[in-house]
Amino acid sequence: MKKEHEQPQGDRLLQTLAMPADTNPAGDIFGGWIMSQMDIAGGILAREISQSRIVTVAVDSIHFIKPVQVGDVVCCYGQLERIGTTSMTIRLEVWVRPVMHTPSGRNNLFKVTEAAFTYVSVDNDGKKQPINKSSCPLPPLS
Repeated sequence: MKKEHEQPQGDRLLQTLAMPADTNPAGDIFGGWIMSQMDIAGGILAREISQSRIVTVAVDSIHFIKPVQVGDVVCCYGQLERIGTTSMTIRLEVWVRPVMHTPSGRNNLFKVTEAAFTYVSVDNDGKKQPINKSSCPLPPLS
């Protein structure tokens, strides 16, 4: 896990507002809603990379670090971690900018969740297909 003072890794793929309808019984934003936002963000990047239809096949090592509150601006960042023949792993982070309950003039961004999502390129019949790496707009990490 990265330290709090670090900056988001990757590109900002998605930004949205945490709303009251997205809360769990304790009043925090439901973890499933956060995962959904991450999957949408990762899916956007995976589709851009593969230039094809993609499906989510795995979520590895998800860590919920801090709760998200109603009114927080939720920002999903991601980058390509690994690309294979038909699949890719996208490293995703969720960072929050607490707008509603932060003293005026402060714009602190802090990480609340991180995970690795694996996507597979599929054809119109839903069968795995090779990713055309020569058309990939982004190089994989290391």
